[in-house]
Amino acid sequence: MKFISPSKGSLTLEEVYADIIDFVKMSPDSQYKVIIGSDSQAREQTCFVTAIIIHQVGKGARYYYRKSYHRKINSLRQRIFYETALSLETASKLAEKLAENGLADLDVEIHLDIGPRGDTRDLIREIVGMVAGSGFDAKIKPESCGATKVADKHTK
Repeated sequence: MKFISPSKGSLTLEEVYADIIDFVKMSPDSQYKVIIGSDSQAREQTCFVTAIIIHQVGKGARYYYRKSYHRKINSLRQRIFYETALSLETASKLAEKLAENGLADLDVEIHLDIGPRGDTRDLIREIVGMVAGSGFDAKIKPESCGATKVADKHTK
């Protein structure tokens, strides 16, 4: 699993994790959130982007993203479920690493590209239930910047 850091280039998930730890160690008394969000864009193929953001609340953030291409998926429902599955897979691996290293208390949020307006409103209960059932906090629009801003930026 390769991720891209805008400042450090291509990184493995292990290297992303090490960079997150370094970031937290620079100011250990600050409050942090780990945010995972995915978005997709359907053209000839469907481009999926999953972003990992480490947010030092009130101070700034670092982020990493990975991009993958799949056959064109026209169904919005299918794309949203797949985006959520990608976010959950990444969040689970990251949460496991955090727990192994005594950082289980870092909040991990899943940001979803769904909201009360538009075509995705009918999916909210199912998708949020899927995330909550996996043990993570779910954020939807307009509070889901991990998906709607960071991941979305790299689907273009």
